[in-house]
Amino acid sequence: MSSVLKSDIGHAVPGEDELIERARAMVPWLRTRAAEVEAARGVPADIIEKFREAGFLRVLQPRRWGGYEMNPSVFFKILMEVGRGCSSSAWNLMILGVHPWEFGLFDPRAGDDVWGRDDSVIVASSYAPVGACRRVEGGYVISGRWPTSSGTDHGQWAILGVMAPGEEGKPPVDRIAVLVPRSAYTIIDDWQVCGLAGTGSKSLQVQETFVPECHTHSLADYSMSDRGSMYLFPFTQVFCGSVSAVIVGMAQGAIDLFVEQMATRRNSGNGKQTSASPYVKDRLGNATALVRSSRARLLMMQIETTPIVERRELIPLASRVAYALDIARVGRECDQAVQLLFKALSARGIYLDNPIQRIVRDVMAASNHITQNADDNAGNLGGFLMGEALPPLQYAR
Repeated sequence: MSSVLKSDIGHAVPGEDELIERARAMVPWLRTRAAEVEAARGVPADIIEKFREAGFLRVLQPRRWGGYEMNPSVFFKILMEVGRGCSSSAWNLMILGVHPWEFGLFDPRAGDDVWGRDDSVIVASSYAPVGACRRVEGGYVISGRWPTSSGTDHGQWAILGVMAPGEEGKPPVDRIAVLVPRSAYTIIDDWQVCGLAGTGSKSLQVQETFVPECHTHSLADYSMSDRGSMYLFPFTQVFCGSVSAVIVGMAQGAIDLFVEQMATRRNSGNGKQTSASPYVKDRLGNATALVRSSRARLLMMQIETTPIVERRELIPLASRVAYALDIARVGRECDQAVQLLFKALSARGIYLDNPIQRIVRDVMAASNHITQNADDNAGNLGGFLMGEALPPLQYAR
């Protein structure tokens, strides 16, 4: 896109290359902040403000509310750059930056309520359907405690996951997202973890709160509507793909640091330059291949599916099942990549002043995210290819 283009309410829209260059330019600065972010157990407001100023939080936002309404591939590429600098900061960008895309699925009244006065308002989330939910006239009443709301201190609203109840004694009829204002929940600081410690992924406690129908949408339904073409991608492709994209960035950050460190290190036993070891080179080459393959799968998924949604068609089910595994394997393969590098660092890798050990822990934590469940997604794909039914409320309502 040309920088002379405007969003529907007048914001200049930077081009894809410009946005990616802004992200790349932030990497050295984010590196210097990573230890501070981890120690604080949360991303400082000034880093989020830098992301906002760069336009990253508008990339997926609908033009109707001042966004750029770009292809998710642009957001993926930004995350792959920012992730090289500070894992936790990039994770916050991923979570807080993907939510604007979701407003292409909500009733437009939801977007009006959030951005009617200020189109830069940030929305947090917790999609685990762990709270109580009951149907009432005009919407739902929810209550409970939702965990791991990353970057939630920066949000004025939150999207929560719930199971829409069926008739008494019957299974849930849908898996839905509900939008609630900051006044509806209390933030509980329970984020004490070994990886991604700087994401501030605290819990949200909600008392009995009414959520109007227009503040909900189905997470399971995938059907045609009049929403814009960039919002015809499946929710799981955009959300889960964003998680994988930021993991690619983290792992690439480990590769960058490994190359820098090995350029000056010498073997303490024979005095030779460590980078001359064929085993070090082998580990670096294989780690790089794993990360490049992960990146390629995510971007190829967008290349293959963009023409489909631009024709205003839905992504076929067989492709969606395969893409789910393509996305989920990223966590496993990037974790393998950083472990390959870590083992070549010997004792020097375990010191807290070596940033690679933090990335190792961050990628390990990120690869445990539900979106990175390669085991179940492999089983789903294998079973589907052999004619088995898919899990309920996962690919369709």
